[in-house]
Amino acid sequence: MAHAATTPAQPKGATGVLVLADGTVIWGKGFGATGYAVGEVCFNTSMTGYQEVMTDPSYAAQIVTFTFPHIGNVGANFEDVESRVEGAVGCIVREEITPSSNFRSTQEFSDWMAAQGKIGLSGVDTRALTRLIRKSGAPNAMIMHEPNGGFDIPELLKRAQEWAGLEGMDLAQRVSREAQEDWGGGYWRLGHGYGRADWNGKPHVVAIDYGAKDNIFRNLVKAGAKVTVVPAKTSLEAILALKPDGVFLSNGPGDPAATGKYAVPVIKALLDMDMPLFGICLGHQMLAIAAGAKTAKMHQGHRGANHPVQRVGESWGETRDLVEITSMNHGFAVDADTLPEGVEQTHVSLFDGSNCGISITGKKAFGVQYHPEASPGPQDSFYLFEKFVGMLG
Repeated sequence: MAHAATTPAQPKGATGVLVLADGTVIWGKGFGATGYAVGEVCFNTSMTGYQEVMTDPSYAAQIVTFTFPHIGNVGANFEDVESRVEGAVGCIVREEITPSSNFRSTQEFSDWMAAQGKIGLSGVDTRALTRLIRKSGAPNAMIMHEPNGGFDIPELLKRAQEWAGLEGMDLAQRVSREAQEDWGGGYWRLGHGYGRADWNGKPHVVAIDYGAKDNIFRNLVKAGAKVTVVPAKTSLEAILALKPDGVFLSNGPGDPAATGKYAVPVIKALLDMDMPLFGICLGHQMLAIAAGAKTAKMHQGHRGANHPVQRVGESWGETRDLVEITSMNHGFAVDADTLPEGVEQTHVSLFDGSNCGISITGKKAFGVQYHPEASPGPQDSFYLFEKFVGMLG
């Protein structure tokens, strides 16, 4: 790593670069798509699931640094894609991408990245970059892959510094589906692929898509629901016209306060009519805002598949204090100090004590900050889908 003011000559063979807004220049070997992209640099501590990470809409406008050094070694396939819309714009890895070695692989990771329009940078000291993020926060940056090795560092720095960043940015509209969809996919099984949903006699969940991962809908189906997915800006009247038994608030990217300008009034109205609600990640944050709380940008965020979360709410009874191993992906969080009377904090992070869950007293409404559909424990948090669907009878 080097500061732009003293940037050394471009290393021989360097075909990729990351330029941070503070002037830090990091050289490496590019892979995947050629070109450049701007975004916030974060880090993810997962050892597996890189394809799911790269296709998670919650990573829109972000460049993911993988702390695990061997990324891409199991290739890519068509089954592990979480969404067909925008996910992470790029990724940074330690080791060069090697030929895949996995019976499920249908494409090399480098080729998949290129086909998806995502830029990769290998040969980077990802531990040093992670320490930088932990110390200084998630920086804005430009990532570029140019096989011919031609880079205009001052121009890349200028673009990184001019980018406004995620705070105050509504990205949900950018990654939400554009039309209503009856979700027909079932759960995945090895050797069988994805099954089909059985809608007969099932309670009806309307899921608002703020940038949802597909596996959330599969878990709702597995828990016994019929699911209709609607775009982020669907009106209250259109939602009620579908005659839902409950409404799900999905994950998504960007600032919850910005997306909340159009989403929170709908959520408040649903709360007022005692509609059962379940929110994950961004949906959880906007449920908290609708209940009177506030959210804030985190220093470095939580992203990985090994985050311990403790149940603390009195409503959990005998299972209070139980710890779940969870997957997380968020750069904003609910400020627990702003939770009003009538909103119970139900889960907290054992890493930093930040809020990871709420329940609204007297309502069938709750949310969690983490991703129960991501099989982190691997099944520690599946009960949440069953809890929600169980409210709908």
